[in-house]
Amino acid sequence: MAEGFTLWFTGLSGAGKSTLATLVAGELRARGHRVEVLDGDEVRTNLSKGLGFSKQDRDTNIRRIGYVCRLLARNGVVAISAAISPYREIRDEVRAQHEHFFEVYVKCPLDTLVERDIKGLYRKALKGEIGNFTGVSDPYEEPFNPELVIESHREGPEQSLQRLLHGLEQAGLIFGKGAAR
Repeated sequence: MAEGFTLWFTGLSGAGKSTLATLVAGELRARGHRVEVLDGDEVRTNLSKGLGFSKQDRDTNIRRIGYVCRLLARNGVVAISAAISPYREIRDEVRAQHEHFFEVYVKCPLDTLVERDIKGLYRKALKGEIGNFTGVSDPYEEPFNPELVIESHREGPEQSLQRLLHGLEQAGLIFGKGAAR
C-alpha cells in the first residue's frame, strides 16, 4: 500500500468535487491517514493569487497544485485536489509526475449545474456576462481514462463516497475500514 498518494478530482464548477473531497478527507482521517485538501477556490486565493483565467494562467494554477500534491504525497500524505482542471494535457502532465495518482471525474450535465448554482454564475455566463467560464465559453476536456467517474446528478454524495472508497481500496491505496495498516 502506498502511504501517500494524490487523489485528483476534476469536473465542472458545482459538480460536487469539493463536497466529495471533504467527505473522503474525513473518512481517510478516521482511518488514520494524513490528509490535505487543496480546493480550487482556496488555492486561487493563496497559492495562485494574481493568476487570471487565460489558458496559460489556468495551466500554471494546475501545475502548482500538482507540484504541491506531489510533495505532500511523497511525504506520506494523501493529497486531494478539488480543482476544475479543465485541460486534459495538463492533467496528464501532472499525473505523469506522480507515483500514485487516482483521478476522479465528477460528471454532471450543464442543466443540472445551472439549477444547483446558487450564485447564478452559469446563468450570467450563458448570457455572455462572464467570459472564459469553463463549460460555457471556455472548454472543459473530459478525461479519457479516469480511475473513477462519479455522475453526481444520478447519485448522492454518500453513495459516491462509498464508490470512491471502494475504488481506492481496489487500487491498493487504502485498506478497508477497520483493516490493519
